[in-house]
Amino acid sequence: MRANSVLAAILWFALPTAHAVPPIHHWTLENGARVYFVESRQLPMLELHAVFDAAASRDDPGKSGAACLTNRMLREGGAQFGANEVAQRFEGLGAEFSSACERDMATVDLRTLTQSDLIEPALDLFAQVVMAPSFPDDALARERARALVALQQQAENPGSVIGKVFLKAIYGDHPYALEPLGNEAGLKAITRADLAAHHRRYYVGKNAWLAIVGDASVSDAKKIAQRVLGGLPAGEAAVSIPPVADIPAARREFIAFPASQSHLRLGQPGVTRNDPDYFPLYVGNYILGGGGLVSRLSQEVREKRGLSYSVYSYFAPMRLRGPFIIGLQTENSQRDKALKIVQEVLADFIANGPTEQELTSAKKHLTGGFPLRLDSNGKIADNLAVMGFYGLPLTYLEDFIPRVDAVTVQQIRDAFVRRVHPDKMVTLILGGG
Repeated sequence: MRANSVLAAILWFALPTAHAVPPIHHWTLENGARVYFVESRQLPMLELHAVFDAAASRDDPGKSGAACLTNRMLREGGAQFGANEVAQRFEGLGAEFSSACERDMATVDLRTLTQSDLIEPALDLFAQVVMAPSFPDDALARERARALVALQQQAENPGSVIGKVFLKAIYGDHPYALEPLGNEAGLKAITRADLAAHHRRYYVGKNAWLAIVGDASVSDAKKIAQRVLGGLPAGEAAVSIPPVADIPAARREFIAFPASQSHLRLGQPGVTRNDPDYFPLYVGNYILGGGGLVSRLSQEVREKRGLSYSVYSYFAPMRLRGPFIIGLQTENSQRDKALKIVQEVLADFIANGPTEQELTSAKKHLTGGFPLRLDSNGKIADNLAVMGFYGLPLTYLEDFIPRVDAVTVQQIRDAFVRRVHPDKMVTLILGGG
């Protein structure tokens, strides 16, 4: 049976089960890369999630899109193998390779079987892709063209349009306003030398975190970590980006767009990933608009009045203050009414907080669903990568349920009063006249 067929069969027949938080091993390589490892012997598989502070917030002026283009170009091969050969080799080994890039972090992931004749070449190929990409000119031209087409498609999508305008409105000139995909001028200005320079600066040991989960011992994992990231130069950690400023006053803006429905987006800079108010805001937001049909916003806007099919709110915490967002779609003729209801629900929640019954139901859902966040090696690796990048304690997963259970109505109310300010909130409406 082909290697990738074996991997598919293992994944298909492995039934995830809820389990206790696994022990986490942590160490640092000589070049500064921080490693987090969880041993999981249920399946003959290994997950590697490498994280770098090398995302869109690190773009140089005039080269918007360079960080994420660098990340995408990793899959285009190195000195020994071109893009097609890299993909074919991973597939032939039953391995899955991926990379991703947002505003805060860039990731490079590998899932492989641990059979020796499969894992050994997979690790070697992964190491080459991460440490020695070649950024060939023909691949750059191809990826640039794809990105420019994607920008054109986004310009025709109302959700993409309002999303970009919204982040620019709340972040201004801050790096968090930069789009991961970049812009047309920036993409056209990027050269192969820019990609190589970005990789040389940011894909270094002191700017790296590595999560390893799966069928290996601690001794094996230490050898694997050294093998895939140990060859990186130590370099220097990325410098801190500027703090996020508050919005001085409320703003409302209308964006004309040829559509029968209006998109509404309200929000402001929110909180960091390790903010002391994280858990009260996390639990409180589930009640406000994060809990789907049972949330206050959904009940008032959708269920009682039928003004929108979907309405939601969420915090997107990052290393600095990620956005707090409320969003919905509604008919053009109903947008003022829908907006008024949203504002009333938010104001009431800030003033009074949730009821005890709402809090009890929220805690039951959030703690009951927590084991599903750890029911696969990939999900555990995702959590480890987030913990490492954001500097969360090794006990974070173990502490999660107790910290949710400890949240009180008063804590939620206090946190929302201090952290959510409708008088300093951006409101965008995109739709037909």
